[in-house]
Amino acid sequence: MTDKVWFITGAAKGLGYFIARDALRAGDKVVATSRTVEGLAERLSAPKGNLIVLPLDVTDADVISKANDAAIEAFGRIDVLVNNAGRAQLGWFETIRDEDVRRQFEINLFGAMNVARAVLPTMRLQRSGLVVTISSVNGLVANPGGSIYSASKFALEGWIEGLAEEIAPLGIGSLIVEPGMMRTNFLDPSTARQGDLEIEDYAEAASAFRTFISQANGAQENDPEDLAARIVAESSSDDPVRRLLFGADAHEWAGVKCRQLATEIEASNALM
Repeated sequence: MTDKVWFITGAAKGLGYFIARDALRAGDKVVATSRTVEGLAERLSAPKGNLIVLPLDVTDADVISKANDAAIEAFGRIDVLVNNAGRAQLGWFETIRDEDVRRQFEINLFGAMNVARAVLPTMRLQRSGLVVTISSVNGLVANPGGSIYSASKFALEGWIEGLAEEIAPLGIGSLIVEPGMMRTNFLDPSTARQGDLEIEDYAEAASAFRTFISQANGAQENDPEDLAARIVAESSSDDPVRRLLFGADAHEWAGVKCRQLATEIEASNALM
């Protein structure tokens, strides 16, 4: 099989858009989904019959099921699932309301589970497929101001690592993508939310963090178009990697975490 069918969430902008665009350019077929899809078909400008665009909220299981059915009706199969939709809940933990913590997990973790639950039966019948999970280096490393976002990504990676072992015997692969800071709208106030509870003990640090986020937005060092090209290329590999760290910052932070864990493990061994 030369062409593949992609099912992509969060395809209206950023990394999801570039993955959809590059998959279409490669001659594949794409089901591009997003909460807002106005103008998306025109921007992707795919050959007739290669693209369907569907509104989709990853927290709505009924809508996801209908989107999956529409994909199968249009193309007959799904070869690559890209769980890309997400948001960032930032801020110091105690400044974040409980409903915002739960919303972070509903989108970043349970949303990905909802989509996988809908798509995996098709892949099991095919005995083939690839599940691409867009995580973050913050699924490996947590920093002040990102505890809730990292918690959702740590949970996402724990789930997908176990799931990958469950589906591998059925011919379905898994790719976890862990980017560093990318030049997308991910840090825009429309996507990245800050905790709004005022706590004096955190006020100075939280203010400095908000300034950092504002200055970083649009100036991140990593290009999402480069990452999209890597993901599309990996989807055609006979032996795709199972984890893709992207960006010098991601490699640096992950390396520090690995060395820290190795040191702590050795220290624990010395106590046995």
